[in-house]
Parts: sequence; C-alpha cells; structure tokens
Amino acid sequence: MANLSLRGLDAGTLARIRSSARRLRVSVNRLIIDTLQRQYAQKSRPRDQLDELAGTWSRREADEFEAAIRPFSEIDPELWARQDSASYRVRSRRKRR
Repeated sequence: MANLSLRGLDAGTLARIRSSARRLRVSVNRLIIDTLQRQYAQKSRPRDQLDELAGTWSRREADEFEAAIRPFSEIDPELWARQDSASYRVRSRRKRR
C-alpha cells in the first residue's frame, strides 16, 4: 500500500471531511480512501463525460439521433413574423472620435 500526504488543505475543507467521517462513523483516512477509490476505480466508474461515448454509436444509432434532432434546426418563419421588429433589432454603436 502506498502512503499519500496532503499539503495545503484549507481548514474549511478539513472540517467538512472530519464532519462527514464522524457522521459516517469512519476514520478520516477511511473516508478519503473510499472517496478516492470510488472516484478513480476503473471498473465501477460511472460515465460522466461525453468523450467516453465518442465513436461508440453504430451508423444506425447515429442516423436515428440525427433524424430525432433535425426538427430543432428548422426555423419557423411564422414565429419570427409575429415578433415586433424592434424586439430583435440590433443598434449599432457610435464610433468614438
């Protein structure tokens, strides 16, 4: 087993760690080890990054996704026609001399 030393931990963070350890009835060391193992264990790590999904879809899955989101890229002209033209007009800035 490796030993690890933490330096520069602020008092507030240490207090929250100690409080959590007391609440869970474990040592600070056990809490930190469990937390690190849960976060960095290869086998049980939950997917939380889209990078892990990149390239994993089949062509059929990609096509289905594209078809499902296609309507969101269409602009409905009637929605814009009902808008007051001043509501989306951009005023140009005056040039400074």
